[in-house]
Amino acid sequence: MKTLLASAITVACLASTSAQALTLKLATDSGTQGSPAGEALKKWGELIEQKSGGEIETRIYYQNELGGQQEVFDLHVAGDVDVMLNWPMTSYDKRIGVIYTPYMTLSWKEALEAYSPGGWVNNLLGGVYQDIGLKFFGPWPEGFNGVGTRGKYALNIADADGLKVRTMTVYPAPQTMQALGYQTAAIDWGEVYTALQTGVVDGEAGNVIYWDYEYFRDSLDYYVQTKHFFMTGILSMNQEVWEDMTEAQQQVVSEAAIEIMNEQFKAAKEQDEYYIKKAQEAGIKYFEPSDEQLREFAQAAREQVWPKMDKEVGSEIMDTIRNNASPL
Repeated sequence: MKTLLASAITVACLASTSAQALTLKLATDSGTQGSPAGEALKKWGELIEQKSGGEIETRIYYQNELGGQQEVFDLHVAGDVDVMLNWPMTSYDKRIGVIYTPYMTLSWKEALEAYSPGGWVNNLLGGVYQDIGLKFFGPWPEGFNGVGTRGKYALNIADADGLKVRTMTVYPAPQTMQALGYQTAAIDWGEVYTALQTGVVDGEAGNVIYWDYEYFRDSLDYYVQTKHFFMTGILSMNQEVWEDMTEAQQQVVSEAAIEIMNEQFKAAKEQDEYYIKKAQEAGIKYFEPSDEQLREFAQAAREQVWPKMDKEVGSEIMDTIRNNASPL
């Protein structure tokens, strides 16, 4: 009853303060219509419209409809994309690289606790987003990523020698894979398929298995879940657009974001396990490194990458990571 009353009050406030519907542009840099990310974005828009009683309208833009990852994030910072499910780019502030710090967590339990509202990683991200002009609602977790390759795979640093893999174009993705023994090429998401097909790279090292299964399963033979990053999208809004809205409108967008975030926290592990099985059924050989092998990867990344991040991300942030990261 209280929930219904609160919703009614919110809709009434919106109706009284806006004679004309507000239109918000929602976009994602990664996820076509029908993909998990695309469906989350679509539902976010639907919830905003429902919770506002139609006083807020939404337009949805999926992967590549407004450009590549960097272009869409640029539009978001500029206010031309109001609301976004994004995999953040570090070109504006390398502190965003905190989300790509290798081997902060090593288990699902540790990762979900760290990234949940009130968790230590979640708290770090909110301040960084605010500084580049974005309202941070929270993460949209996918799971631990790995390395998809063809012809050869690596369960240790020595075996990675001679393998060239695509990394994300964000800091410190290339540095992390180099620490794990790979040669690297930083390639925008929209160009990965061509890079694999033409032999520019031997594999892809930027994603959870869903993306490699969905887009590259005909080009890859193996997937090793190296767990170098816990991958998560971010639910955010341009800060100026946020501040221009009424409190009632802000409440609608925020409540819808929290609902989407909470659903994904419950679904992420199950989704990841589902696509591991689908990839195996499609012929991709899947490997999970042993604890000893994972420790070798994690130790190398922490020893080689973390000190570099002190300069780029800041010692205060890195000290927080060191104090909270999973023990090896």
